[in-house]
Amino acid sequence: MFQQCCSRSTPEWHQGVRPDKLAEKSDVLVENYLPGKLDEMGLGYHHLKDSSPHLIYCSVTGYGSDGPYAKRAGYDVIAAAMGGLLHITGPEDGDPVRVGVAMTDLATGLMAHGAIMAALLQRHRTGTGQHIDCNLLSTQVACISHIAANYLMAGQEARRWGTGHESIVPYQAFKTSDGHLIVGAGNNNLFKTLCKVLELDHLADDPLYTSNQLRVENRKQLIATLAERFSEKTTDEWFAAFEGSGFPYGPINNMEQVFSNPQVLHNKMILEMDHPGAGTVRVPGPAVKYTGSERETHLPPPTLGQHTAEVLGNLLQYTEKEMQDLSKIGAIRIQDS
Repeated sequence: MFQQCCSRSTPEWHQGVRPDKLAEKSDVLVENYLPGKLDEMGLGYHHLKDSSPHLIYCSVTGYGSDGPYAKRAGYDVIAAAMGGLLHITGPEDGDPVRVGVAMTDLATGLMAHGAIMAALLQRHRTGTGQHIDCNLLSTQVACISHIAANYLMAGQEARRWGTGHESIVPYQAFKTSDGHLIVGAGNNNLFKTLCKVLELDHLADDPLYTSNQLRVENRKQLIATLAERFSEKTTDEWFAAFEGSGFPYGPINNMEQVFSNPQVLHNKMILEMDHPGAGTVRVPGPAVKYTGSERETHLPPPTLGQHTAEVLGNLLQYTEKEMQDLSKIGAIRIQDS
């Protein structure tokens, strides 16, 4: 993966940099221009596929490469709102709430990543690349998951439940005497365990709560009873009570607590690396580990123009003078050595 910096504001950039020739040397092209913009520049998929039939060309847009909204600017929160995520996020009796992280953006990137890997596998079999169309709106609609299925198959409109769950009870956060914790009784046995830990054993045999369906139907009075009990002890006291019970529970951590959590540290989720401009930086580590490719050294994000000379020199055999001439007219940026 290399980062190359080019400027489209100079008329010479297209002829000088020759992105069509770069495509011939590349496996994957990822772009997120408004649909049609690269076609105007002669760099659309249909312009490149004849000279680069192997190329995996991935377009990431707001709403898709065609259709009534194709030309609209796309942002995470807009797609999240249009795709239903904001409608189901927030307090039960409150306003819609934006998710704290750009999950629609992140999910679209993961969709694109998976699609690119699948296309590379297909190319390995057929020798031919293809165009991939990923967009924020479609990703968000797909990620609504069972909420969408409830509506499409049963006509059930969604609503907000705060930290709760529409079809599992109890499955939410509770206030303790000094904070919060979250629990999930996903089946009847877990509910019995919860009642035992809370020393509310009678609830497990209460005919109002003997099945999840009954607990959903009698949600309000059950949650009120559990909330009162949880408020009687501190978060740490409840953690000690739950430890070893086999019941799923956890804290609601702030950032300091996230990155001091023993399991997070064990999973090596903090990476330190040397950045040429910022010195030593710390960033979240990768969520996936591989048995065959563990690395102890990690490279920082590239600076602007860091790999321009490497890409043009190694892949397209540009001379130093040719690159300096392009740099002088503003067609490319080369990082100072």
